[in-house]
Amino acid sequence: MRKLGFAAVLGMALAGALGVQAAEVETFQMDGVEVRVFAHGFLTEEEMMTLRLVGQNPDALALFVTDAGFAALAVAPDEGFVRAGMPVASASALSGLDSAEAASTAALDACNAARSGGADCVLVLDVAPR
Repeated sequence: MRKLGFAAVLGMALAGALGVQAAEVETFQMDGVEVRVFAHGFLTEEEMMTLRLVGQNPDALALFVTDAGFAALAVAPDEGFVRAGMPVASASALSGLDSAEAASTAALDACNAARSGGADCVLVLDVAPR
């Protein structure tokens, strides 16, 4: 299921103004949460398949979201999320936060601190309770 909401449209407008390629947003509903996957152009097919699985499978989601509340996953565009079948060290998933903003900020800060250079980290997935 794909749904493009106001926030996604606003994000694309801001990204365009900043010269950043906007990502399509795919939204999934399950088990009392909403999962959004941000389909950035730098993500490989394997990475997109993994993110979509997280959005559709409670067991896969449980690997990323270990605490109730809001969660986010940030990735460095130059490093990716999964390479050679293994998670990239700079990819940062945080859960159990009190708001979407707190989860996004924490994941981006952790990713940017861990990346080895290149472009700033971006969100590739977030989770919100429904």
